[in-house]
Amino acid sequence: MIVQRPKLTWWEQTYIPQILAGLWLTLKHIPRRKFTRQYPEEKPVLYGDYRGAPTLVKDADNRVKCVSCQLCEFVCPPKAIRITPGFRPEDRFDAKVEKEPKDFVIDMLRCIYCGMCEEVCPEEAIFLKNDFAITAYKREELQFHKEKLLELGGVHDDKIWKWKNK
Repeated sequence: MIVQRPKLTWWEQTYIPQILAGLWLTLKHIPRRKFTRQYPEEKPVLYGDYRGAPTLVKDADNRVKCVSCQLCEFVCPPKAIRITPGFRPEDRFDAKVEKEPKDFVIDMLRCIYCGMCEEVCPEEAIFLKNDFAITAYKREELQFHKEKLLELGGVHDDKIWKWKNK
């Protein structure tokens, strides 16, 4: 198939109309208000469907809510989550009932912030924190282990009360 190119006039061949159209577009945007934000002082408003970074939470009694079911690890598309199952301390009343992760690692360099780990968690142990300023100097610092994830997530009082009569 042969595509016929339109014949350009002498004026169009100089590309002056295209240059003037580009300059006019630029000049139209000059009187608009400024969009510069002073980042550390002014926190930006997040637009769109940004979900946030995954974190682990504790319940109101300061227990880790994760039971090492590993559903989040299996559903994670980039395989950014690694869980090493462990056991709860022997002196606790739920020691024979549930497990607790010995180590829970989320590699923030691999995480695509899709939120599937939060959706699949049956215990509501993973929540997405609306934080976008995750920085580090070394790659190893962006592998968040259980202690760091619990520190970021904190205590989350929710509607699931497994061991209490309320």
